[in-house]
Amino acid sequence: MNILFTCSARKWGGNEAWVLNAIKALSGKHNVYLAYRESVVGERFAVPTYRLPFKNEADLYTLAKLVSIIRKRNIDIIVPTKRKDYVLAGLACKQTKAKNILILGIVRDLKKTLINNLVYNKLANGIMVNAYMIKDVLLKSPYMIPEKIAVIPNSLAIKKKAVTPVPKKKPFMITSLGELSERKGFDFLLRGFARFVHELNTNNAELIIIGAGGQLENLKQLSRNLNIEHLVTFTGFQKDPYPMLLSSDVFALTSKNEGLPYAILEAALLDNAIIATKAGGIEELLTERKHCLYVKYGDEISLSHKLLELYNDGDMRKKLAANAQLTVEKHFSPEIMEQKMVSFFQKIQQGNN
Repeated sequence: MNILFTCSARKWGGNEAWVLNAIKALSGKHNVYLAYRESVVGERFAVPTYRLPFKNEADLYTLAKLVSIIRKRNIDIIVPTKRKDYVLAGLACKQTKAKNILILGIVRDLKKTLINNLVYNKLANGIMVNAYMIKDVLLKSPYMIPEKIAVIPNSLAIKKKAVTPVPKKKPFMITSLGELSERKGFDFLLRGFARFVHELNTNNAELIIIGAGGQLENLKQLSRNLNIEHLVTFTGFQKDPYPMLLSSDVFALTSKNEGLPYAILEAALLDNAIIATKAGGIEELLTERKHCLYVKYGDEISLSHKLLELYNDGDMRKKLAANAQLTVEKHFSPEIMEQKMVSFFQKIQQGNN
């Protein structure tokens, strides 16, 4: 098949990691291309690429270029990954024989509006999600058709032997990774971590927050207010966070809302015991006390107690980490992703959407 991905993101994140791994999974058997906006995204891909403006949903130049690429490369499927891409890809497909299959990686309750009906139904031939919860929420929308939505597992493979861990500053290292936005709940993480270290009265623990975003200064100020700034490091964006993840003992994901985040998969493959909120589709993958420990968003006392439990129990950390790693390796291989994606592509091609 000939497949074109589009990615208008200005920076690298979980969505872009999904595109990279999807392209890696497909490119061995198929002709795969990427249309992107910023070099920080495009430079990571080894397939033929096209840099386009992606200014907005009405960007006629980008639309014309997409139509040209589809015709030149005989594209069968176009996979857009951002809202403006959804519209531009859908319009391009209306002018060609290609099918428009969106990727949606977060739980999104679509209100009954004309624009949502246009973007997610009329212009979309199919939608791929990475968790059943996302599909279930989508199907609450009156214009959604079950046959047009497929749950496709993420793909991830890490060569752990090629990763050199960073030196640990403290015996007990906690990491977290993501955009520093309000949705990611880093303020909750800082408050739970502060309770943990103050109640334990220890300086033997550190928290490493990997990522950039608009909440950085607020989070730094919060760490000062909580009197833990000497134990917290904000690394900023890291092109390769794996050395830090491999060093850490615990990975904490404290988001309000997610799909099935790549950070969880990466942390599991890099030997972390995981603490997570029940956000998005994480529960579909990880079982309480077999693969991870769960906390309710906002429950700082519970979070501090879970951190203390893992601090005191090295055997528990090892058990959770080993079980999570085995589960991710089993269910998130490139082969599984390629097989399920192509099967869905063919179903959409053969249908009357």
